[in-house]
Amino acid sequence: MMSSPLSALLLLLLGALVARLTAKRMKRWAVPALVLELLVGFLLGNTVLPFSRIQPLSGITDLGVLTLFFLVGLEVRGGLLGPRPGVVLRLVLLSALTPLLAWWPLKHLFNLAGSTTVLFLAVLSATGTGVTLRALSQGGALQTPSGQLLVGVSVLDDLPAILLLMLATLLGSATGAPGEANPAAGNALLATGLVLAVMALSFPLCRWWRSHRGRWTPDALGVMLVLAGSSWLGEVSGLTSLLGALWGGMLLRQLLPEPGHAQLGPGLHSPLALLSDVFLPLYFLSVGLSLEAASLLEPSAWGMATVLFLVAVLCKLICGVGISQSDEQAGV
Repeated sequence: MMSSPLSALLLLLLGALVARLTAKRMKRWAVPALVLELLVGFLLGNTVLPFSRIQPLSGITDLGVLTLFFLVGLEVRGGLLGPRPGVVLRLVLLSALTPLLAWWPLKHLFNLAGSTTVLFLAVLSATGTGVTLRALSQGGALQTPSGQLLVGVSVLDDLPAILLLMLATLLGSATGAPGEANPAAGNALLATGLVLAVMALSFPLCRWWRSHRGRWTPDALGVMLVLAGSSWLGEVSGLTSLLGALWGGMLLRQLLPEPGHAQLGPGLHSPLALLSDVFLPLYFLSVGLSLEAASLLEPSAWGMATVLFLVAVLCKLICGVGISQSDEQAGV
């Protein structure tokens, strides 16, 4: 009985409740709720709720973070580049290039294979958009100049990381002779390119639709279809379901009678907010559940994690050079 998916869901919800109550008590120390959710998930995963038991619930645990990205897409004004496109592009370029400097030290310090080194570079390039968006959302900072800048940089910064991740996967799975064509590489890049083209064309198509058919007032099923469809498209293309959900929110924003999620009305926005508030903690709990305690007992893992942490912090500090005094005066 206790091994049923329903019992696993109940334990996850209880874990989310414990994390939320603890976060309220530790509010004075500014401890983010997601840190506590990761910790509670780690404790659950290594005691009463192994990660294998929640795998049937993966769609439910992902629903919260997908909804968060979707709602943020509804909030984005003026596209991901925002009102200061030069700053966003400058920061994305710095963030994409600086991790490449770690190639030689990582490869030779830990004697890594080429594919593993590329994987580490992908980790260093990734911004952790889900964490960034949740922190901004909880702090009510999504519409501030810094918040809009971080949204654009975080999302666009993940694109080079995704390409590096694809490259690492292809290098690791390559079994043919040197110089032999790898059809998987071509197929993956083709799928990604096609979906990027679809995403780019979707916005002028929305403008055409508005001018010829008027704006669209969706019902609950329509909103969920946009959310699920865009997430699926992002997943199958290799761009991740999260970026797909963000694109879906931005697309729906263009079709609403008035831009912004508030125009969905309480009958539609409230269910989306409920999905995000309830199921988003389950996502971070599931991430904590996936971490095995045995992995923390390996000294080499701690050494590697320390190096990656320091390099990641250094890379982000270098990116700060891209913020000029005029940007700071504008509120960034």
